[in-house]
Amino acid sequence: MTLTRRSFLAGTGAGALAALAHPIAASARGLLTDPTLDAVIERALSAATRAGATYADVRVVRQQREALYAREDKLVGVESSDSYGIGVRVLAGGAWGFASTPRVTPAEAARIATAAVGVARANAKLLRTPVVLAPEPAHVDVWQTPMTKDPFKIPLEDKVDLLLALNREVMAVPGVRFAASFHEATSEWKRFASSEGASIEQRIVRIGPGYEATAIDDKLGTFASRAHDLPPRQAGWEYVTDSSLLADARRIGQEAVEKLRAPSVTAGPRDLVIAPSNLWLTVHESIGHPTELDRALGYEANFAGTSFATPDLLHKLQLAAPHLTFYADKTTPGGLATCGYDDDGVATQRWNLVERGVFVGYQTTREQAAWIGEPRSRGTAYADGFGAFPFQRMPNVSLAPGARTRSLDDLVAATDDGILIIGRGSWSIDHQRKNFQFGNQLAYEIKRGRRTRMLKDVAYHASTIQFWNACDLVGGADSWELGGAMADGKGEPVQLNPISHGCPPARFKQIDVVNTGRP
Repeated sequence: MTLTRRSFLAGTGAGALAALAHPIAASARGLLTDPTLDAVIERALSAATRAGATYADVRVVRQQREALYAREDKLVGVESSDSYGIGVRVLAGGAWGFASTPRVTPAEAARIATAAVGVARANAKLLRTPVVLAPEPAHVDVWQTPMTKDPFKIPLEDKVDLLLALNREVMAVPGVRFAASFHEATSEWKRFASSEGASIEQRIVRIGPGYEATAIDDKLGTFASRAHDLPPRQAGWEYVTDSSLLADARRIGQEAVEKLRAPSVTAGPRDLVIAPSNLWLTVHESIGHPTELDRALGYEANFAGTSFATPDLLHKLQLAAPHLTFYADKTTPGGLATCGYDDDGVATQRWNLVERGVFVGYQTTREQAAWIGEPRSRGTAYADGFGAFPFQRMPNVSLAPGARTRSLDDLVAATDDGILIIGRGSWSIDHQRKNFQFGNQLAYEIKRGRRTRMLKDVAYHASTIQFWNACDLVGGADSWELGGAMADGKGEPVQLNPISHGCPPARFKQIDVVNTGRP
């Protein structure tokens, strides 16, 4: 039976939708506009100072998340979460202390502030070098995601209807047997204040829709899947309605069928033309993570390991070809890591990590800036909730476009014998970010400047420095696109950070192609 809006709302899912539509109790909702919130913050800061803190900051954070999942003609999952609380971070005796609570009241704020100072004093006994914060003006400001339609105010029935419509279009393609679609949205509201006088309020809204088609060959017992390449974005619901998600559905299904029937690739060195929908992840893993300063110094190794890009190589290492520049930027419009201020209260900015191929910069926080002799933080502190301690997290890291106007088709036309790589696939990379392998959604053979047959079982293998120095052509500004992911893990315990990476298409000479379909 096809699930309709009427039958869905009449069924057991109605309760879940009702909970998702009103996920926070009235008493908690009132706290966001409670006139005593200033008093809560003041009590926390004054209690920390009285207890002996030389610095203190407060973050009051509300985080909302909703997610819907559909398979074929059914809604199969509804998720909703909402958290609200306060975290207090202090310096005492040159060491950090932190405490948090979901009870946002003046008395509770004072209690956790005093507790945080106690934690800092205990940590100070083990500290060899005191924490020193780089100077930053005490900003007083408000910042929010530019958007027309708040996704949390869009009727949930409309979102369900979209997912089911996507699946219907995909399933209309002969050979497609399964379709899965999803919608995810997050809202992060935070109030930051410090003993230095900063007072900042921000609301960041992120949205990530998508779907996947799966084709099956019953005779051979094989299958192939194709996911849509629309990346998540910091935006409102208009990002979804203005997109080509629905218009592309049959094409996505047809590509899944073609992929199922495509010949397997022959392994060996090939010239690669890589679309932004695939290359952004390579930028993330081989440039973004290695330039996190805590990884480079060995203070962080969870999830992504350490880094080959150590400080002794700054301004010396030819990490990429001379025409390539990579930059970090927490001001990129639509970027998932974009905001007005980081969780140290530092105004966000743009700076180069690799300039004309040379490794020149790191991602830093107020604490880390002095470690490499920089006078100011790069503004990359982030905590993924009120109960988490802020630490260095990746900003939007991007490859700058080339000076000449070149499209993806232009790069294909300039290639005599190669492979075109499209879409994000599986990947792996070693713990110093040196050697990696990336899959894809689609791959096409290029012969004499023309895209020809589709290939399957394609992945490319390279070392970071060799790969980026093998790049001989990049697209221009008109071909630059923003990719990204709603969650990137780091730390112990793990914290999640949304992240975007922009890049143009690029060509790489003689990169090893491996066949993932053969043992």
